[in-house]
Amino acid sequence: MINLPEKFIENMKKQLPRNEWEAFFAVYKNKPFKGVRLNPFKGGRYALNGVLGEQIPWEENGFYTDVEKLGASPFHLAGLFYSQEPSAMSAAPLLNVQAGEKVLDLCSAPGGKGTQLACAMDGKGLIVLNEPIGSRAKILSGNVERMGVKNAVVTCETPEKLAQIFENYFDKILVDAPCSGEGMFRKNTEEALEEWSEENVALCAARQKRILKEAVKMLKAGGKLVYSTCTFAPQEDEEQVSWLTDEYPQMRLLSVEKLYPHKIKGEGHFVALFEKQGEEMNARVKVMKPFISRESERAFRAFEKETLQNVSMHNLHEVGGVLYALPDHVFDFKNLSVLRAGVRLGEVKNGRFEPSHSLALATTKNEWKNAVDLSETDPRLEKYLRGETMEDTAVKNGWCVVCVAGFPIGLGKAVNGVVKNHLPKGLRKN
Repeated sequence: MINLPEKFIENMKKQLPRNEWEAFFAVYKNKPFKGVRLNPFKGGRYALNGVLGEQIPWEENGFYTDVEKLGASPFHLAGLFYSQEPSAMSAAPLLNVQAGEKVLDLCSAPGGKGTQLACAMDGKGLIVLNEPIGSRAKILSGNVERMGVKNAVVTCETPEKLAQIFENYFDKILVDAPCSGEGMFRKNTEEALEEWSEENVALCAARQKRILKEAVKMLKAGGKLVYSTCTFAPQEDEEQVSWLTDEYPQMRLLSVEKLYPHKIKGEGHFVALFEKQGEEMNARVKVMKPFISRESERAFRAFEKETLQNVSMHNLHEVGGVLYALPDHVFDFKNLSVLRAGVRLGEVKNGRFEPSHSLALATTKNEWKNAVDLSETDPRLEKYLRGETMEDTAVKNGWCVVCVAGFPIGLGKAVNGVVKNHLPKGLRKN
């Protein structure tokens, strides 16, 4: 049994009917439910054959699972799925994002909800995933890369800075606000309980208002905004909804729902959906003009012709010798802190192009002329995951994609039957 704070117990008894007290507090004797969301870009069901439970009601690609440590699977490295708490999957579907829209996830790290939105966009349109804390933004960027998202820009900025640039710009905005975390007491017990206090609830509520104020500025007329938390505190949930509609009459509340762990198979969550009323106003956002030197484009096109097939990268953009394939109609981001824009293709060194790990995860095996495909039981798979070289006499000399059961997990470079390892050091097993 988790030792819940007395003040929290008192607050929940005020919030819930007396006949629900026993059921609510009883959940803290049980293990939390685990969920996994399949990546529709990559056919995640194959990787989890036999370990998926029932479908999570609010997410078509979400399933319950009892399997521990799914992150150790090579299919996780390949981006076939994202381990995500079931209730946390409830917010993104409310936005009903469509291919071609401009979407913002304002508080995005570590990336569960943001990549969930991206998967629904089918690689079309533009999604901005923002995280103001640098260390968390790097984790977010890594998850975007792993999931093979091609139309994302990952930024590390304050909401205030973004609002100066993107007024009336986005069709859909998700504000999964930093909160006191009451709903996660069962899942992240030690961390959530350590940080909880009534003072922290008040601090979170004040911060949430500041974030929402900037989000409203960035939403275009007719656009939709979802506000979500993983807490039960009315100051951070219902009172924020009342404040927003009072402060901004153009923000019409469409729906609101509070998920309690004694009523659903998941943790505590709060979600509210709004629509912005009013006349549409033009957004004054400059569109990026991609730039690439002739030398760099020649080097990349030579690599593309030699190594890739059935794929043509466009909107090529160069920053310090590093090449990117930018999303269509992307904004000019030169005055923003950007960790990732579209697909990081690789870099030009001494006139030759060297591909990046991102390119491997944003493509399929069939888009490479040269591939090493390993089974789950092939001993060479473990060698590759440890960063070692491996043998393959069938592969041609040159760059190749390394796959597990047909799904890319990284790059190699073959020389006379030996494949040199190009898996990034930070992803290798110890």
